[in-house]
Amino acid sequence: MLFNSYEFLFVFLPLTLGGYFAVGRLGMRAAATFLGLTSLGFYAWWRVEFLPILALSILFNYSAGMLIGRWRATSFGRATLMSAIAANLGALAFYKYAGFLAGSANALGAQLPLLDIILPIGISFFTFTQIAFLVDVWRGKARERHFINYILFVSYFPHLIAGPMLHHAQIMPQFSNPNACRLKSSNLALGIAIFIIGLVKKVLIADPLSIYASGVFNRLGTGAEPDMITAWCGALAFTLQIYFDFSGYSDMAIGASKMFGIDLPINFNSPYKATSIIDFWRRWHMSLSQFLRDYLYIPLGGNQKGPARRYINLMLTMLLGGLWHGANWTFVVWGGLHGFYLVINHLWHSTLPSPPKALAWMMTTLAVVIAWVFFRASDFDQALMVLRGMAGLNGLGSTLLQIGGQKIGELRNVLPILLIAGALCALPNSQSLARQFEAVLQTGDGAAHIFGIKLTPRALTRSLFVSAIIAAAFFFTCVGFIGEKSEFLYFQF
Repeated sequence: MLFNSYEFLFVFLPLTLGGYFAVGRLGMRAAATFLGLTSLGFYAWWRVEFLPILALSILFNYSAGMLIGRWRATSFGRATLMSAIAANLGALAFYKYAGFLAGSANALGAQLPLLDIILPIGISFFTFTQIAFLVDVWRGKARERHFINYILFVSYFPHLIAGPMLHHAQIMPQFSNPNACRLKSSNLALGIAIFIIGLVKKVLIADPLSIYASGVFNRLGTGAEPDMITAWCGALAFTLQIYFDFSGYSDMAIGASKMFGIDLPINFNSPYKATSIIDFWRRWHMSLSQFLRDYLYIPLGGNQKGPARRYINLMLTMLLGGLWHGANWTFVVWGGLHGFYLVINHLWHSTLPSPPKALAWMMTTLAVVIAWVFFRASDFDQALMVLRGMAGLNGLGSTLLQIGGQKIGELRNVLPILLIAGALCALPNSQSLARQFEAVLQTGDGAAHIFGIKLTPRALTRSLFVSAIIAAAFFFTCVGFIGEKSEFLYFQF
C-alpha cells in the first residue's frame, strides 16, 4: 500500500487514526496492540505471503533478545548474539543476494542454479532494525519484555517499508507514554502539514523527474550513447528524483506518525546543500548513516587505531553500505566511490586548507552526481555510457534529448523541472518549516515569529488560514495524479 494511494489516504489512514484514539481510551497498551495489528495488516496488504516472513523474524528476534538480555554478561549471551545476527544476515542474504551471488559465481565459471526469489518488501529495514536492537540489548542499552510492544516497534507502519530506521530507545518510551494515544489538534495539524509536503515532493516533483531519468537510463541497452545535454539531464533528473522520492516518503512517514502522537527521527537535512562528502553523509539518509557508524564503522575500530586503519574502515563501511542498497555490483561501486570520497575528504582536511564554500559545494555536488550514475545504471557499460556523454565525448547535443538519434524528450520540457527542483533544494527543508509551524501552534499569546518575522495575532490568523488553503490545494492536486504509475525507489532496497 503506497502512501500516495486512494486506499491509504481515504481508507487506511483515517480508519487507523480513528480506531487508535478510540481504543486509546482503554489505555496505551490497548492502543499499541491495535496499532501493531493494523501495521501487520498494512504490510500484508502488499503481498500477504510475505507476512509470515515478517512474523517469523519478529518472533525469532524477540526470543533472541530475551535470551541475550538474561545472559548478556556470559559467553552464552555473546554466542546467542552472534548466532542471531548470523541468522538475520543469512535470511537477508538468501532473499536479497542469492541470485546475485549465484550469477557472479557463474560469471567466473561455476554452474549454479539461478533461483527466482521474490524479495520481501522492507526486509533490509526490518532486519537491520532488529540487529541494532539485539546489539543494544547485549550492550545493556535496550530491553523489551512485552511482546506486543516489540511487534509494534518492528512493524510500526510509517517506518516499516522504507525507514527511517528506528532505535529501540528512540521509539519505545513514546509507545509507553499514556498521552500518546490522546488526540491533540496540534499533532494532527502538524502531521498533516508534514505529510502534504512529502506528498508534494513525491507526486509533483519526483514522479515527473523520473520520466526523464528513466528515459535516459532505460534506453541505453541498444549501445547508443547519449550526448552531453541528454546525459546531464538524465543524471541530474535522477539526482533530484531520488532525493525528492525518498525524502518525500520520509516526510510522509514522519507526518503520518506525528498524527498518532509519535515522533520519528529526521532522515534528511538538505543533503544537496552539503559542502563536503562528510557533510553529505550527515544529511543524507541519516538513520542509515547512524546505523553504519554505530554498528559497523565503530565496531571495526573507527578512527581509534590510526589513520590507515581509519581509511580502511571507511572503505569497508561504505562498500557494505552500497551492497545493502541492492544486489548489483553497481551499488558496490557507488558505495566504494563514497568510501573513496570520504578518505580524500579526511586527507584534505588534515593536510590542506578548506576551499571556498561555493567551490566546496560544487565539488561535492559533482562527486555525488557522478556516483548516482552508477547507482541508477543497470550495469557498468550503461554507467560508462552516461559518464562519457556527461564528459562531452558523444557531442554537445541540441534542444532535443536523444540517444543514438532517438528522441526521448525536449530540453524545454526538462529544464524547468530541473530548475524548480534545484531551487527547492536551496529553500528551507520540510523539517525547518515544521519547526516554524510547531512554534506557531504552541505560542501562548497568539503572536509568533516565523523565520525571524514577528506576526501580530491577526496577521497570524490570516497566515494560518491562507496556509491551510494552499495545503488543501496541493493535497487535492496530488490526489488528481493518483493512479499514475508510481512507486518509491527505496522499496526495492
